[in-house]
Amino acid sequence: MTQTVYSKTLIIGAGSMGLATADYLASAGEDSIQVLDAHSPPHDQGAHHGETRLIRLAYGEGSGYVPLALRALERWRELERDTGESLFVPTGVLNLGPASAPFIRQVEASARRYDLPLDEMDGVAATERWPGWQLDDSMRGGFESRAGVLRVERIIDCWRRRVACSPGVTLTTGTAITRIRHRVDGRFEASCDDGRRFVADRVLASTGQHLAPLLAPLGIELPLTRVRKTFAWFEADTHYLPQRFPGFSLTDEELGIYYGFPDIDGAGFKIGRHDSGQPLDPGEPMAPFGDHPDDLVELRRVIDRYLPGVGALHRGAVCQYIRTPDEHFLIDEPLPGLIVAGGFSGHGFKFASALGESLGQWLVTGEAVSALAGFGLARLSV
Repeated sequence: MTQTVYSKTLIIGAGSMGLATADYLASAGEDSIQVLDAHSPPHDQGAHHGETRLIRLAYGEGSGYVPLALRALERWRELERDTGESLFVPTGVLNLGPASAPFIRQVEASARRYDLPLDEMDGVAATERWPGWQLDDSMRGGFESRAGVLRVERIIDCWRRRVACSPGVTLTTGTAITRIRHRVDGRFEASCDDGRRFVADRVLASTGQHLAPLLAPLGIELPLTRVRKTFAWFEADTHYLPQRFPGFSLTDEELGIYYGFPDIDGAGFKIGRHDSGQPLDPGEPMAPFGDHPDDLVELRRVIDRYLPGVGALHRGAVCQYIRTPDEHFLIDEPLPGLIVAGGFSGHGFKFASALGESLGQWLVTGEAVSALAGFGLARLSV
């Protein structure tokens, strides 16, 4: 006999956005919430593995993100206080690139608009301040002292444990959803690959690479693409310890766009490339680090040019970006009661605490908060 589970709210995908939303709903005292994940978070099948993510405030992707980033930092700090866990490392973040780079200009514009502290300097001054760099005066830097590093897998684990303690929330893992149906009674029914069905009045679907294929049978076309990305940890000298070296973003007109982290907890110096990558279909296996000829080469070129105290490769890893055409988020309600959230890869995790709050409020009230207004699907069909 097929098992059918009924709830008021169904969250499909217990990754960063799904668990953040469930955690908010649990803290708000909401009940009858079912959360599903095909795996068991934290895991490496989504976009939250790799130990660390940057949180930046003077936002280079657009000043419209700044209020969301500020709220997110407040909520990360709240989560630290509530759990007693170390979730945020206040390293600061240095944004580097030619003065003409649009990203650098936008960082400076965001800081001016929101009166954010930003220490502006040229590359020579940056090298004097942080001797782990090797920069000349062709580079411009903007240092955000309030920014830093989030411990992503630790955060996911905190959310999972908090949700598990909530009487109003049920997390079910190992549930791969194969179909969502909009029923004649207005509810939504999600069918699992093992025959189980989950029925709810309102649904949040945030399933990463599987989001577009899952919703296509409902006539909802989501312009999301999947890209294989790589990052790696390297041996490094003491110039790259967190108290002596910041997190960073780096734009090089020849080599591309990169991000990185100091050596936190002895893991090694971490660096990855933000642009480029190899396109993948949903569900297509990702080749391991080193299988593509550029995996190590592109990281090594940046290290050799700018980071003289970084040494041999310690280990590499692969991840995936799920992107929209304009690389901004996709959050909308394409059918009444069905909220979709995707396209976060590359810069989404830092906002998860605030987005979970906003998505949770939307699920409860049926009204989207103004902070999400710019992420709708309509902008991508113009």
